[in-house]
Amino acid sequence: MSEYRNLKGRKIKTFATDLSGATAEGQLFFSTAAVGRELKIVNRIEAWASGGNLNTARTINGTGTQTAGLGFGGNAPPPTNNPVGNTEEYNGSSWSEQNDLNTARLGMGGAGTQTAGLAFAGRLAAPPTTYKDETEEYDGSSWSEQNDINTGRINLGGCGTQTAALGFGGDVSGVSDLSEEYNGTSWSEGNDLNTARESICGAGTQTAAVGFAGYVGGASALTEEYDGTSWTNGNNMGTARYALAGSGLQTAALAFGGNPGGLSNTEQYDGTNWTTTSGLATGRRGLGSGNSSPSTASLAFGGNDGSATNVTEEYTFAVSLKTISDS
Repeated sequence: MSEYRNLKGRKIKTFATDLSGATAEGQLFFSTAAVGRELKIVNRIEAWASGGNLNTARTINGTGTQTAGLGFGGNAPPPTNNPVGNTEEYNGSSWSEQNDLNTARLGMGGAGTQTAGLAFAGRLAAPPTTYKDETEEYDGSSWSEQNDINTGRINLGGCGTQTAALGFGGDVSGVSDLSEEYNGTSWSEGNDLNTARESICGAGTQTAAVGFAGYVGGASALTEEYDGTSWTNGNNMGTARYALAGSGLQTAALAFGGNPGGLSNTEQYDGTNWTTTSGLATGRRGLGSGNSSPSTASLAFGGNDGSATNVTEEYTFAVSLKTISDS
């Protein structure tokens, strides 16, 4: 029988301490950390799993985390298709109805957490299109009106916290390159995106953000990074899309769903390149996300998969040890 080193050209190493983490992924080794000598491999796990359904199926905006998500606003299902103010909280298992937004609207930007959330811009029902500049803060119970964003628009990207948020791109009678910063009180103009687009997605913080995909006369794969002052172009995504969702940081982001066609495609960003990972079980567009979640534990909910959906999915990325035996 051939030995491993004859097949792979290397000897299996022995370690007194178990290996772990992404840098050791795929490593086969003998472990003497426990009693005896065990053959182990560092195994990668990445998958979407079903969570509890939203109470109201709709395209939706969101923020928060996988175990403390916040969904708000969006489109009511046909035949009305009108904006709604519904707010729901997710506890890692199920959704519960909360107090509505003061101004029902769709296509908003979102940032923050379940107990310190932020919703801004959006629009009312069309036609005619009415672009909104309202900003509202959520305290875990109710929404309160704050100072307006400088330029009302729809389908913009958002990220950051309630006291240090970033809003960028969108549509205001055409695709926009505008970028604005929120300090917990008011909005100020920042340097523009390099490429104007709407239905863009974002992740990260106000001083270290990443904006990706979007609509520029068609689906886009563009990536830009923000350093708190200016945007710089990064490497493109593998799949061009718009009306997607995402989470994570500038150096560790996750992008999923979107148009055209109600995509299930999911990609990871490491601060330089995008790589494909496990796809959503339900492909859709206009979905919400726990955009404050780490890229390894994201949350996707609602959207449209041909009709309004209330489906929730949880993403897990982990590296774990598996013991190999002959049984």
